[in-house]
Formats: sequence, C-alpha cells, structure tokens
Amino acid sequence: MRKSDITVDVLRAACAARGYAFFEDGDFNLNIIGIRAADMAANTFNDFMCLVFKVAGEEKHFVFECTTDAGTYYRENPMVVDGTMVFIPGQYRGAYKMGLHQGKFPALVQCKRLPVWRDNNRDAVVDVAFPAVEYGLQGANIHHAAYKGVSQLVGKWSAGCQVLADYYDHRILMAIAEKAAAIWGNSFTYTLFTEEEVFPVIERVA
Repeated sequence: MRKSDITVDVLRAACAARGYAFFEDGDFNLNIIGIRAADMAANTFNDFMCLVFKVAGEEKHFVFECTTDAGTYYRENPMVVDGTMVFIPGQYRGAYKMGLHQGKFPALVQCKRLPVWRDNNRDAVVDVAFPAVEYGLQGANIHHAAYKGVSQLVGKWSAGCQVLADYYDHRILMAIAEKAAAIWGNSFTYTLFTEEEVFPVIERVA
C-alpha cells in the first residue's frame, strides 16, 4: 500500500464499510486512523497514521509513517509474562486524551480500557487473532520515537504502542489535537484498520 493511495474518500469509505463513525461536522473534529501493514515481521515504521478534519469547510489530510505493533526487541522480550501487547483493530470512541507518555513528554494517552491480544511465543513475528482478549489500561499510547528526526527501526520504541517515526509529525499531531481539544474537549477516538481491510476500498474508490 502506498501513502498516496490513502485519500480522504478511502478512509471515509473504510469507516462506512464497518459502521464506524467518521467525524465531519465543525472545525478540528478529528479522525485519527491507523492502518497496519500486512507484513507482520517488519521492524520498521511500515504502517500509517492518518489525520482527517475540516477547517472552515476545507478538508485537511495528513498521512504519517508509524508502527502499530511492537518492535522486535519486545516481541522477543515481552514486558509482561502473558506476552507482547498487540492492539486489536477496531474503533475506540473517546479512548484517548492529551497527556504525558510515561510522565515524560506530550502524547495521546489511553484513558479507557481497551482490548489487546498477547503474543507470547517470543519470536520476531507479530502474531494476531489469539482466542484470548485482554481488556485493560495497558498504556497503549500514541507517541513519537526518537526526539529528533526520523527513526528507521522500531527497536525498543514500541512495546505495543502506536508510534510515529518522525518526531516532527508527532508535533503536528499534538498541535492539531490541542486545537481539537479546545473545541470538542480532551477526548479522542482512535480507529485501527488492517491493510487487508483498506486495500479493497482503495481499489473500489479508485
């Protein structure tokens, strides 16, 4: 999937196909949408995070490189005995707020119990669709990797969080979130798709 394939029409149609909300009323009514690549062995920022909103009726659209799954280090060395956290695709209304990641720097932090899988076979591949689902406050935040520039490898930057590769992309995200919070309140919905869910929509919309 190419970055250029991910248009507003594609994201809107992908949400409609699953009965998810797509926010279009008013200024800075923010859609935050992740897309997880099909390659589950990669230790790179091969996923996408999209922002869609309107200002004075004009659509704004950003697509950032990110990871929606843990780096190799935490796949092989889980932080908890049950295994590495794997965020389950879906839409999670009001699940995030502006705060501090690990008390250190601004991020969108998890504020509601969310479902995750636990990958516990300690190999380099992210395994999904385990039968057991864990609901909890796992600290599955949306944050940046390195403090400067663009990170190339996920490594220890993610143990299951949604992590932007470019520090400055994250600053853009937080600046937009701040404007959104001033209008709509400090509450954000996050939607995560798989590439397999979005690709047919791209072909249909194209």
